[in-house]
Amino acid sequence: MPFLATRLDRIKPSLTIAVTTRAAELKAQGRDVIGLGAGEPDFDTPEHIKEAARVALAKGYTKYAPVEGIPALREAIAAKLKRENGLTYTTDQITVGCGGKQTIYNALMASLNPGDEVIIPAPYWVSYPDITLLAEGTPVFVDTSVQDGFKMSPATLEAAITPKTKWLILNSPSNPTGAAYTRDELKALTAVLLRHPQVWVMTDDIYEKITYGNFVFSTVAQVEPALYERTLTLNGLSKAYCMTGWRVGYAAGCKDLIKSMNKVQSQVTTSTSTISQHAAVAALNGPQDFIPRQNRVFEERRDLVVAGLNAAKGLRCPLPEGAFYVYPSCAGVIGKRTPDMKEIKTDEDFAAYLLESVGVAVVNGAAFGQSPAFRISYATATETLREACKRIQQACAALS
Repeated sequence: MPFLATRLDRIKPSLTIAVTTRAAELKAQGRDVIGLGAGEPDFDTPEHIKEAARVALAKGYTKYAPVEGIPALREAIAAKLKRENGLTYTTDQITVGCGGKQTIYNALMASLNPGDEVIIPAPYWVSYPDITLLAEGTPVFVDTSVQDGFKMSPATLEAAITPKTKWLILNSPSNPTGAAYTRDELKALTAVLLRHPQVWVMTDDIYEKITYGNFVFSTVAQVEPALYERTLTLNGLSKAYCMTGWRVGYAAGCKDLIKSMNKVQSQVTTSTSTISQHAAVAALNGPQDFIPRQNRVFEERRDLVVAGLNAAKGLRCPLPEGAFYVYPSCAGVIGKRTPDMKEIKTDEDFAAYLLESVGVAVVNGAAFGQSPAFRISYATATETLREACKRIQQACAALS
């Protein structure tokens, strides 16, 4: 359509949202569909957080909020970063947005010029490259593999850096693989970055609190203080605090970048919901004991799903260290035929086959930049996951 902006030609709609929407449509039509596409905890928002929202309503905190976020929330974020990450930020180094996605959008819109390069390890969260493209930047993908734990090495990072590189986006634990960088692994990457002063690092820590076993989370500015001034530390309330619909994300970084991000936000949304921000204060300052309880459930689900998928013919599923996703390879089913003799040529074909044949909705690996694979979110009821794995095993067994 000639009327529409050509910049839209650079990007695609979010496939994770598309899969979730399609699953909901089929359910509304009466189909028995298990949706495993959404990265959304099935736990309810904790009661003390909801109560803070009710109190905010009762007190009439229903007006516009400051663009950068209400002072109480920025103070709570600063306290959290100091307490949990050993990072010192003043409130004018902190910005609050409508979820982590808008915070990333603000940062890239505020900093990228046409042709600036953004290094993105693959597999990646679906929105990183598209937001980069929307901001007229150039995504530069660094492939990782299951053999290296889906982690970028110092050598591959070094090879990707050019004079045009402006950002490295690092997500640990990762969506979609659940891979998480140790402190030593981050230290090795930061050693590379120190040699390239034009490269800033955007560390997306949204799954910081969802890790398993003895894994200890670290973040870039904590590991290498010399990178403090050119690190943007991103986080939010959606995942660990079960607040996806509340839309609260935040970032901490140098004052000039934060000020520029606020300038973008002032012309886009002004701010996120005032009520949500008051709830977020209670989330960060209040009890945290529900998080390890949730993580124990997530870990049980992870183990169930990994075992269930590895029991399916043609699939191979590694064990993630964090987040609530698995990213199994489906290379073993490519080239096989369905009972009605359709050939499975791609992971998109396989995802479509699972949805149509056994009613399981997953997101194919092409959406995350690495095929043949698919992503499952195990942030859903345990018995539902058990049934989904059974159906996937049946679907794989029916291929010839």
